[in-house]
Amino acid sequence: MARSESHPPLRTPLYDRAIALNARMTAFSGWEMPVQFSGITPEHEAIRTSAGMFDISHMGKFSLRGESALANGLPSAIEQLQRLVPSDLSRLQPGQAQYTVLLNPQAGIIDDIIVYQEGGGSVTLIVNAGTKDKDKAWLLAHLDLSQVEFEDLSDRVLIAVQGPETVRQLQPLVDIDLTQLTNFGHSRALIFKNPAFIARTGYTGEDGFEIMVEPAIGIQLWDALLASGVVPCGLGARDTLRLEATMCLYGQDISDTTTPLEAGLGWVVHLDTKGDFIGRDVLVRQKAEGVSRKLVGLNMQGRFIARHDYPVVINGEAAGIVTSGTMSPTLGQAIALAYIPTEFAKIGQVVEVEIRGKLHPATVVKKPFYRSAHRV
Repeated sequence: MARSESHPPLRTPLYDRAIALNARMTAFSGWEMPVQFSGITPEHEAIRTSAGMFDISHMGKFSLRGESALANGLPSAIEQLQRLVPSDLSRLQPGQAQYTVLLNPQAGIIDDIIVYQEGGGSVTLIVNAGTKDKDKAWLLAHLDLSQVEFEDLSDRVLIAVQGPETVRQLQPLVDIDLTQLTNFGHSRALIFKNPAFIARTGYTGEDGFEIMVEPAIGIQLWDALLASGVVPCGLGARDTLRLEATMCLYGQDISDTTTPLEAGLGWVVHLDTKGDFIGRDVLVRQKAEGVSRKLVGLNMQGRFIARHDYPVVINGEAAGIVTSGTMSPTLGQAIALAYIPTEFAKIGQVVEVEIRGKLHPATVVKKPFYRSAHRV
């Protein structure tokens, strides 16, 4: 929800650091955030070729603790979450994480989240900034708080360090061997002799880590990484990077009116290995009958850029809608995501995108647009 003029935008503990670097700021989900420092393209290239960092402290961070194991052997915090997501969280071992989605009864996506199983009945959740309050209210309404303790950690600093040089840059600052963390692995550690949560996750398609610490330690960490040559990056590069890697943006590519099966997120839906959850009946029906639309990748023919909400025209009729689009710095190609009818969602299908009153051809391509060779 946008903040009114009587409610100035929120600022993270790293705001002053961004201002000191002459970052160009923008309003985002009620926060004043850097959209770019040196420029979107050089920041994008830094992530793809070396190492860059983002202040993502605006994101929501929650802790659930329910230590008592139930009759099925699951900690109560995991069992509680099992009812709210389509993914089978019982498969997670301590130190593992799952990207998944919170669903409403229509199987619409309330938010996409990451669930970190820490062991000892403790679970950490990272949620989107713009949906933090909505997510918190949903969780509190659907969790049994007599079994699970909920804590909002959103005042913590969260820094994403991404790129093929990340391990080399971050390792001297932490007391654990980062090479022992696999993709989506996570651990507690010490940074400057203070507690930190470190996860090998990110939103760029590259190898990297997300580090959660108390604000004062976060400022020290930012300064140390900057001094070592890690490139500060803003929301602009974050968007081009995630789109190349075909990572959905909540509010554009997915929303509470799209289901994970429509959005190409069927891999987070584990109907065969878990019991009931909110929205299950809708997904069972969609799985059996098929979905009427799908989120596809488009390569534009030419350098015309398809933007959010541009119509997709098939056989002379508006049949779909673009959700995200950009000029890919890595590929030198205009790319986009769009929902189109399932019968046309096949590789090689040619469609048209209406851009400022004119139709421009685009081809349905395999997702993701870019796959890193550096991922663990």
